Amino acid sequence: MATAMATASLLSLNCPSSPFKGNLTRLKPKTSNFTCLTLRSKNKRPSVVVNQAAASSVVTTSSGARLRLDNLGPTTRGQKSRSGPGVRRGFEGGQMPLYRRIPKLRGIAGGMHAGLPNYVPVNLKDIASAGFQEGEEVSLETLKEKGLINPSGRERRLPLK
Repeated sequence: MATAMATASLLSLNCPSSPFKGNLTRLKPKTSNFTCLTLRSKNKRPSVVVNQAAASSVVTTSSGARLRLDNLGPTTRGQKSRSGPGVRRGFEGGQMPLYRRIPKLRGIAGGMHAGLPNYVPVNLKDIASAGFQEGEEVSLETLKEKGLINPSGRERRLPLK
């Protein structure tokens, strides 16, 4: 009687993955043929039993055959694993960097000295207020004496304008 109930309970199993629509009572049940069995119980949620034979037939790949996203950080050896700063800004792995490939700018943007004037401007109003007399010569030396230009700076070598 117990075997008849066990056989009846096995025959009344519901297997949604099987395409067979015939009479289950004539077949001898083999649990290894089923990959997924749903057991009916008093619980509202069905419990799922996975066959171990079906689970072992799944092809598993080796861990090195697929891309692993958990080990992309620095490894334990090599230059990039060492402490301290990495490569400098603009470093392109030995290739000529972009800031050296681009041609340099000319004019004021070419450097600090590109925008500086090449002469010393002297206004006539400043010459009149400095106390120059009519007919007196205006030169670098007299402008230095009167204090219109800096005798120790860059302006001492530049021409007047």
